[in-house]
Amino acid sequence: QKKIVVRVAEEVFTKAGVTVEYMVGTMIEIPRAALTADRVAGSAEFFSFGTNDLTQTTMGLSRDDYTKFQKEYEKEKIFKADPFAEFKAKQREGWKHFAPLEAVTTIPAARLVRFAGVALGQRVLDVGCGTGVVAITARRAGAKVTALDFTPELLAHAKENAAIAGLDDIEWKEGDVEDLPFKDGAFDIVVSQFGAMFAPRPEVATKEMLRVLRPGGTLAFASWPPESLNGRLFAVVSKYLPPPAGVPPPNRWGEPAVVEQLLGRAVRDLHFERGQINFPALSVQHYRTGNEKAGPMVRIVQALEKEPAKLVGLRTEYDGVASSFFRENAIVGEYLLTRAVKA
Repeated sequence: QKKIVVRVAEEVFTKAGVTVEYMVGTMIEIPRAALTADRVAGSAEFFSFGTNDLTQTTMGLSRDDYTKFQKEYEKEKIFKADPFAEFKAKQREGWKHFAPLEAVTTIPAARLVRFAGVALGQRVLDVGCGTGVVAITARRAGAKVTALDFTPELLAHAKENAAIAGLDDIEWKEGDVEDLPFKDGAFDIVVSQFGAMFAPRPEVATKEMLRVLRPGGTLAFASWPPESLNGRLFAVVSKYLPPPAGVPPPNRWGEPAVVEQLLGRAVRDLHFERGQINFPALSVQHYRTGNEKAGPMVRIVQALEKEPAKLVGLRTEYDGVASSFFRENAIVGEYLLTRAVKA
């Protein structure tokens, strides 16, 4: 493989008339490294390790395979509980306050439904459905919709939204994207708007979404890129309230190269688009104060209340990031749309 890399590099250099210094290395999993690193080192100039290796070394298990034996391990008391259960419980505690912010996600919901190609009679699953804006939009397009979220308070609000819209045939389910309660190939389209990206194990979440999608079906989701408003705010928040070891930042779902690697050969016809979302705000401080009263920021502020210096630091950095996106009484954000067909 190194010979191929070197040959192609030389061809490109010759054609472009330039040269650059480079190294040839490989990403390697820790179990494989323990067995083959000496041989691989004969060719590779460097090794890199993924976030999954953090889980392998600290817990002795792989995020990729964990759900296959999780329940059995808990049953046999090898694990007292899901190691990520506490983290997910904290996520639920934060997301249960999200409903007041639903209005700003309503227009992007229509864009996602159109982007996914939702049509009459299709079986659609909305993962991380929140207050139901995508699910209800898809149902109004004529689809047979199932919507899933792991926050009961959001599901209750979603049902109220559906009732107001005069829709009584959406199937609402409480559940986890990392362990979807559906049969293989049960859906024609699987969508997620700013939902699945918060799963602590992206590999597990994507495998589950693809598992319940029929071959030739469409997977489509919206996520926040690292350079976007929310992507940069995630970085600020994680500085003051870091996630557990081994949990990658959610804005990785907003990087096309990472998404391409995550989905791999399980999909074809991978396509990306950008969208804009506006958060009305009289000032940067109004925007931040509003977020502190709704959504995950509620829990974050509560967690830092006993450390006032940190809370001041968080608010200062938060306002600093938001000010870069503030114009004409709105905080202007950007999101990434991803669409792929299951191979």
